[in-house]
Amino acid sequence: MPIACLLTCLFLPGVGLMAGGYVCLILGMLLAGLGFVSWQDAVDLFGKPELRSALGLTFLTCTISSLMSILVAVPAAFLLSRGRFRGKSALDTVLDIPVILPPLVVGLSLLILFNHLSLGEKSIDGWLVHVFGEGARVTFSPVAVVVAQFTVCCALAIRVIRSTMDEIPKRQEEVAMSLGCSRGQAFFRVLLPQAWRGLLGAWAIAWARALGEFGPILVFAGVTRGRTEVLSTAIFLEMNLGNLRGAVVISLVLIAIALVVLAGVRWLGRGWEREEVLF
Repeated sequence: MPIACLLTCLFLPGVGLMAGGYVCLILGMLLAGLGFVSWQDAVDLFGKPELRSALGLTFLTCTISSLMSILVAVPAAFLLSRGRFRGKSALDTVLDIPVILPPLVVGLSLLILFNHLSLGEKSIDGWLVHVFGEGARVTFSPVAVVVAQFTVCCALAIRVIRSTMDEIPKRQEEVAMSLGCSRGQAFFRVLLPQAWRGLLGAWAIAWARALGEFGPILVFAGVTRGRTEVLSTAIFLEMNLGNLRGAVVISLVLIAIALVVLAGVRWLGRGWEREEVLF
């Protein structure tokens, strides 16, 4: 009994100590980065046109890939949440592959798919170039950045949206269909309006993950300054050039952007939640 009482008394302090230790580690990492560089380092770095180009390409590709992820994730999540069919578990497993694979393997697989898998006499890239010209090439182009980000981010978005749909009772859609709605009408008029928080969260997670994606982009899109360089790969280039301060500055910018996006989404979600309570 004394031992049980002792364990009970130490439970909350122990939990707090472990959680607090991890929080201190995260804050320590951020403070170490902030203390390592100065404001002038950031001004000097982003005064370079190639870094401004990387910043613009980062925002563009993250936005496109995250929107594509939501567009594909919504029907896929609906199929997994509401569908009953053979092979559902296998499909569920396949959709997890981009998340569990090492990032470099994802990039290498995309490279083989587009540039080396033979479709007749040519690869996918070969056919695109043959039909539309050299500008249609995917590999080592800005399009490859979007494809690499989308491949990983979509899998995460599916998980978030499916979890949201699983929490919404199916009974509501069944009632709507019994009153004359089609399956599609029940989806758009009953399910989707209630799943908006999940969609918003999935978009934020997809955007933030795309922001930090590195391995697939490095292998599939390459790192060409002014063409395929985004902020995550710019860190790699700056470190290779021996500019550790520049790499840390870019890292802090990535952290700041991700925090702003996630904080903004949470703030909007709480604001809408208050409106629903009031009205």
